[in-house]
Amino acid sequence: MNTLIGLLIIAVGSMGQSSSYVPINKVKNWSWENFWLMQGIFAWLVFPVLGALIANSLPDLITIYGANSAAAFKSVGYGVLWGIGGLTFGLSMRFLGIALGQSVALGTCAAFGTLIPAVLAGDNLFSPKGLILLLSVIVTLTGIVLVGYAGSLRSKNMSEEERKKAIKDFALKKGLLIALLSGVMSACFSLGLNAGIPVKEAAIALGAKELFAQNPVTLLVTIGGFITNLVYCVYMNRKNKTSGEISKTPKKTFVNNLLFCALAGLLWYSQFFGLGMGQSFFEPESVMMAFSWSILMSLNVVFSNVWGILLKEWNGAGKKAVAYLTVGMAVLIFSLIIPNLF
Repeated sequence: MNTLIGLLIIAVGSMGQSSSYVPINKVKNWSWENFWLMQGIFAWLVFPVLGALIANSLPDLITIYGANSAAAFKSVGYGVLWGIGGLTFGLSMRFLGIALGQSVALGTCAAFGTLIPAVLAGDNLFSPKGLILLLSVIVTLTGIVLVGYAGSLRSKNMSEEERKKAIKDFALKKGLLIALLSGVMSACFSLGLNAGIPVKEAAIALGAKELFAQNPVTLLVTIGGFITNLVYCVYMNRKNKTSGEISKTPKKTFVNNLLFCALAGLLWYSQFFGLGMGQSFFEPESVMMAFSWSILMSLNVVFSNVWGILLKEWNGAGKKAVAYLTVGMAVLIFSLIIPNLF
């Protein structure tokens, strides 16, 4: 029962993340670098800070970070690397659309983000527990490959005009390369959470509920990611001469954009808020706990493709593409229960 509750909480957070790019489409008259940084302020600073404060008071957080500075800096460092993944993740959506972009990036992220922490922890991947974890990841990747193949079929079946209508800046080769890079670097978020385990333990020791104890670690990783994105967006501001764009925005448009960026940030953050809560219902050393990162990525792929269908990205894709998409999503959903079958 606890496992099911944990899965449902992670699913709710995943649904939020997969919905986070929809509000961005409502942002008007801002260049990419400006709306990306604005939603990032909410996603990587404002809401993570609030999440950490739910776990511990500000004085306690200062004490926790100070007493575990080595672990804290490692988490921030991995966050800086993850920031590259987050940055290119947005670009993959731009060139491939929500469905295919998230599928490729999150598939790569799922494998690296699940297996590398297990290896670093000294787990034997060829033990019974390790083999179950490997099988679960393989099934997850199979589902993601099927979804990705459906995306390639969609690309072949659509006319150039249909592609541009669904995704304005559609570019398959460029988008795939960016999505793969994004997936590898995005896995560093999982490594950052793993490196911050001493911070989580200290948070619990100072009174944090297990349900929210990962929030202080999540904040460290998102701070690192914010640094990376801030540097790049400022660079793009100077290159494109868009630094004064926000201040020149009419009040009504500014309020509209700010609200949609805040909503996008909240929805994005909900995935990691939900991940930490969901993990608290899993046994600490279980396969389910080790596999939880892949669970989140799998659900992100499923829900992102649901949005892709709703946003008509799959219109004109052909029956074969839709069939592969359906099977791929079914495999991903099946992967969630594999650790409980053994």
